[in-house]
Amino acid sequence: MKVIVIGGGAAGASCAARIRRNDEQAEVEIFEKTDEISIANCGLPYYIGQVITSEDDMHVSSVDMFENLFNIKVRLNTQVTEIKTAEHSVVTADGTTHSYDRLVITTGAQPFVPDLKGMEKDRTFTLRNLADANRIKEYIKNNGVKRAVVVGGGFIGVEMAENLAELNIDTTIVELAPHIMANVDEDIAKVAQNRLKKQGIKLVLSDGVKEFDSGKLILNSGSTLEYDLVVLSIGVRPQIEIAKAAGLATGRGIIVNENMQTSDKDIFAAGDNVEVTDFSTGAKVLIPLAGPANRQGRIIADVITGKNSVYGATQGSSVVKIADLTLASVGSSEEKLKKLGKDYLKTVIFGRSHASYYPASKDILYKLLFSKNGEILGAQAIGEEGVEKRIDVIATVMRLKGTVQDLLDAELCYAPPFNSAKDAVNVLGMNAVNILDGRVKMAFLEDLKDSFLIDVRPPMMFSSGTIEGAINIPAAKLRESLDRIPHDKKVVLFCKTGYTSYVAARILMQNGFDNVYSFGGGIMYYNQTR
Repeated sequence: MKVIVIGGGAAGASCAARIRRNDEQAEVEIFEKTDEISIANCGLPYYIGQVITSEDDMHVSSVDMFENLFNIKVRLNTQVTEIKTAEHSVVTADGTTHSYDRLVITTGAQPFVPDLKGMEKDRTFTLRNLADANRIKEYIKNNGVKRAVVVGGGFIGVEMAENLAELNIDTTIVELAPHIMANVDEDIAKVAQNRLKKQGIKLVLSDGVKEFDSGKLILNSGSTLEYDLVVLSIGVRPQIEIAKAAGLATGRGIIVNENMQTSDKDIFAAGDNVEVTDFSTGAKVLIPLAGPANRQGRIIADVITGKNSVYGATQGSSVVKIADLTLASVGSSEEKLKKLGKDYLKTVIFGRSHASYYPASKDILYKLLFSKNGEILGAQAIGEEGVEKRIDVIATVMRLKGTVQDLLDAELCYAPPFNSAKDAVNVLGMNAVNILDGRVKMAFLEDLKDSFLIDVRPPMMFSSGTIEGAINIPAAKLRESLDRIPHDKKVVLFCKTGYTSYVAARILMQNGFDNVYSFGGGIMYYNQTR
């Protein structure tokens, strides 16, 4: 059996290596159009920022390893220009024809570059591979770059901005959307935005680039930004042209079944160029992430070598470093669920990275989205320590079709330096179950207007700052202050982080009030998300 893999990135490399581990006799060749194979693309911003100092460290594997350890032929600088499905062959740019029994298309995606008037291509860059990174590094080194503009506030854009700022370059992010990081909601993104501003990175939101003009960017709003260097990080587009030309079924990406098989039974596809099923919504989506790409490559290898391996759906689990913060998410955001018209419930809490009485514990802000039957739809978290650990737990429970009750029941490691006896994952489950059981009604930022606000913290904390329009009734005094609370208005109770207001809500609910709400996350959430 001869297998040709088009593309030597995460999906292609993992597929080829797995085929060899499964079948010593298979003939396997990788055709890669660049001079790079198996590069740590996700580390490129940190390589530019000199956090990773050696180019050698950016090579996850090497041609030598593939050819000598795995006995896989690697053809660098070899672009496949045509797939002849009837003949079971591919044609390369030099006109050579190569036959296959099975073909794997892992052509990935390429950065989107808009056609903008006046673009100075010698000062405008995209970042997709090691060659791109080296061009940016050389330009910074040789041209005394002092001002940079990053267009796009997604993963690469934010990481690039942070690393440019670390090189003492005055850096601005321009983002067309109202907030950075489209995978999370605006409230969570604002925490990240505030930290970027503290780091000295400027943010221009709800605005885009209209045109270039001699060292200036003219934005849609009419304002201008001077620059020495521009990095376009607007997004990527799947490279599916060769699949389309071969007559394979495509939509936004190459259409594959659960075995990653295309409309041609002998051709498979994986990575950034395929459509997959969104785990929480069932919609067909493009998910350009390395983890799913690696798994998809492995699944193809198993199918080709005789095992019925299946790729179910993609959860979109992700994490990004923002200064000293970690931002992680899994599943759907509230904004995505609204766009799809999907009903949901939510809760917001603060948890500690480890036991609060053990030194140096840090606050983490969590947001959980779930359905009326307890299905977990998504989660987001941001903080300094232990963030991705909790999102990983939630992602695992989601993958196993668990519910919010399973978050409550999760038995997690506990010792004071590492955790609390009731981990934030458990508390999220408790909150969600309480909401589903009708034991508490939650209020959020959108509920504050026209509500009767009660700050249930002690008077000293109330006097140090509260939400405008709130009165102060400490939780311990509620039972003797029932006559001060209206029955005909929506009453929102809040405290520091949301626990005391929950207790206060339970007091009022058991004293004849049915219009009381606990403000999720408390005044800490209110202050951090403004």
